[in-house]
Parts: sequence; C-alpha cells; structure tokens
Amino acid sequence: MSENKHPRNALNTVDPRRWAALTVVLIASFMDAVDVTVVHMAIPHIQQDIGASSAQVQWITGGYALAFALGLITGGRLGDLFGRKRVFLLGVVGFTVTSLVCGIAGNAEMLLAGRVAQGAMAALMVPQVLSIIHVTFPERERSKVFGIYGAVMALGTIAGPLVSALLVQGDLFGLGWRPIFLVNLPLGIAGLIAGSLVISESKAERAARLDLVGVVLATAGLLALVLPLTQGRELGWPAWTCVSMAASVPVLALFVAWERRLLRRGGSPLVELSLFARRSFAGGQGVQLMFGLASGVFFLAWTLYLQLGLGWSPLKAGLSGLPLSAAMMAGAGMSMQVLVPRFGRVVLQAGALLAAAGMALFACLVQHYGSDIAMWQAIVPLIPMGLGMGLIIAPLTDVILSEVPHEHAGSASGLTNTTVQLGQAVGVALSSVIFFARLGHGDPAAQAARMPHAFTGSLWYVAAAFVAAFALLSALPRTAGTKKPAAGPARRSEQQDSTVPVA
Repeated sequence: MSENKHPRNALNTVDPRRWAALTVVLIASFMDAVDVTVVHMAIPHIQQDIGASSAQVQWITGGYALAFALGLITGGRLGDLFGRKRVFLLGVVGFTVTSLVCGIAGNAEMLLAGRVAQGAMAALMVPQVLSIIHVTFPERERSKVFGIYGAVMALGTIAGPLVSALLVQGDLFGLGWRPIFLVNLPLGIAGLIAGSLVISESKAERAARLDLVGVVLATAGLLALVLPLTQGRELGWPAWTCVSMAASVPVLALFVAWERRLLRRGGSPLVELSLFARRSFAGGQGVQLMFGLASGVFFLAWTLYLQLGLGWSPLKAGLSGLPLSAAMMAGAGMSMQVLVPRFGRVVLQAGALLAAAGMALFACLVQHYGSDIAMWQAIVPLIPMGLGMGLIIAPLTDVILSEVPHEHAGSASGLTNTTVQLGQAVGVALSSVIFFARLGHGDPAAQAARMPHAFTGSLWYVAAAFVAAFALLSALPRTAGTKKPAAGPARRSEQQDSTVPVA
C-alpha cells in the first residue's frame, strides 16, 4: 500500500460511490445505537434462561458501554494512521463475530465476555463513520449528510428497546432472547461485502506510529472515571469508587502533559490538543457532554416509569417512543437543510430551549396525573423534546468537525463519541441520587406508587441539562453552520489534497 500524493491522482473529483458508502456506514451506526440498549427489555428472559446473577446482569448491560467508551479515542486514531476503511471493516467483522458469540452463549460468563468484546469492536467501527463522511463528501454536501446521520442515530436510540421487545415477544424459531444479537449477522455480512466495494480508503497524510503511552494513559484515566460511574449505583458506592474517580484526575492530567510533550518532539499524539483551541470544537464537546448527561438520566427513568409505574408492556413502552424518534428526525432534517444554513447558532440554542420546555411540560403532566396519565399525554411532551434535540444533534456534529483538518478526523470523531458516552455514564450515575433515592426501597407495589414522584424529579434535572447546553452553545460562532461562499479552485484543491487516497 502506498500513499499517492501526485496532484493528478489526488481527489480532484467527488467520489461517485459516496452515497452508497454512506448507506453502509449508517447501517453500522444504527447497529451500534440499537445494541447499546437492546439488552434492557430482554433482561428477565436472559436471567431465566442462563441463570445470570444480578451482578452479571449489570456487567452484561454496562460492559458494552464501558468497553465502547474506553476504546473510542484509540479506535478513531487507528483509522487516521492505518486507513479508515481498513479499520472500519475490521470493526464490522469483529462486531459480527462477537454478536454471534452473544447469540449462542450458553452461560452468563460467555455472554458477558461477548458483550465486552462487542463494545470493543464497536469502538473500532463507530469513529470511522464520521471520519469517512468528513473526508468523502465535499463541504457543500456535508450539511445534508449530517442531517441524515442525525436522523438515523435518533431512530437507533429509540429503536433498541422496541426491537428488543418485538424479537423477544415474537420468540423467533423458539430462540427467545437470542435473536436480539443474531439479527446483526446478516447486517454485518452485508455491510462487510458492500463496504469493501464502495468505501474509498483514506488516512492521515503523515501516518506515524501509534502513541502507545497515550493509549495506556487515556484508557487508564477513562477506566478510573467511567467504571465507578457505571457500577457505583448498583454496588452502593463503596469507597473504591470515590478513590477511583479521584485518581482519574491526575492520570488524565498526566495524559495531557504527555501529549503536549510528544507534540513538541514532533511525534503523533493520540489526541490533537490544538483542536480545543477552536471555539466550535471546544464548545461543541461541552454541549455533547450535556446531551449525554440528559439522555443518561432520561431514558433510564422514562423506561422504568412506563413499565413499572404505569404497568405498560415492553412493546407498548417502545411504541410510545416512536413520536420522539419521528420528531428528532424531522428536527434534524429542518435544521440541516433549512434553518442552520440561514440562521446559524441561534437555531441550536432554540432547540435546547425547546427540549427543556418539553421536559418541563412532561414534569407538570406527571406531577398532575401521576399513574393515571394517558398514553397521548405521555407522548405529547416528547414531541418538543425530539424536535429540539433534532435541531441540535445533526448540525452540532457538522459544526464540531467543520474546522478539523482531515488528518485528525478520526481522533476528533473518537473524542466526540467519547464525550457523549462519558455524559451518559455520568447521567446514569446521577440517577442514583435524583431518581432511585426518591424511589426508595420496598416491594414493587410501593415503588410503583412512588414512581411518578421519582420520575418528576428526574425530568427537572434533564431540563436543567438542556438549559446548560443552551448556555454552552454561546461558545460557538454566531455563524456556525451557515452557508459559506464557494471555495475557489486553489482552496478546493487544498481541501481535497488533505485527504490522502491509498492505492
């Protein structure tokens, strides 16, 4: 394999296979978004079938997210250094194989190991999606593409519980819960074949060695922070969780110092720290953190409120979330195609306030009606929330990556995904204080009676996270996402030559 740097062979024409490649990477993104939550509805069946203990169930649900969060930065950088297509396809293969392992697991230990490995493979696959989009599509088309990406991710977020409910309740071929993993096999095989044919290879112009010291420090620091956040609530927050979170601060500080030293010596750091000097990147990461936090608090409390508080079946609960997905997709489309190109940052800020208003309305309705709330009343607040999130999610990704040089696309993508995962972990951890503490202990009937009170309290925190996102959005340039004048020939050549094709 060799890097082709001759002007005649650079990307002087737009890749004609780019839309087919987009379909492949979006299917991969959808698979990951579904698999994050697909286990939740199947937990009772898994426990009954393979005798998983409560501790093992915690790791089966949390192990995927933990391995995913730890590997995202490294996975993104591997794509920059060794080829985004190559690492993406490797991730697809690994994700498919580990899905098979999960689907045929005969005991809890095998399922747990499969879920952790599945998360690690997703960390190779997912960062390449945004990187491939960033380097494959010309700037004039990216707003449309990121709008589609935001809509697909919105659909995948809600589809996980619904897909799980349908597959488990359908009991395909008498396999019970196993199809929630086995369904990835045909998708993964098709994605591997199609991806090898339609995705063009690209990598950083100056490929260097992987920063192994940075990988160890970043992984250790994130593990020390995310592990107690993932497991602390279920374990009752023992002393080691506080010690671990405190220890993550000096470890991550050492990581930053090492990255700066490596850059001064002319090396290739795992994270390009200069990206944080850009307002769009630094501010966007803060907003991503708030969005992850809001979703971590909301979706856990919402699922339990619908099923335990209202007594809804998993299928009914999953179906009630479809308007949220539809609103998010509509908001993403309007935002990227019409509103943000014309009005810029103010659209994202309006989205944050709209989402906060939806949560405030939900809190008022739950507080008033409690367990007697009607299905349409539980759905109505999700529409402004979904519209508001859609107005932000898709353009925010475009804004964050808009000023990122192509050679750092993978690192930036991995860091962006890590920020969301970290926010979600913090959100789930906060649920122990703002949801489960209000819910209290006792028999299921007593907890069900207190569910509206606990859920109402959580919704105000979600609304506050969206208000904080509104404030952080002020860090973005006012014209973020607006249409720019077409680049001249010299500028276009410069942009295209920064992506190095591999022959």
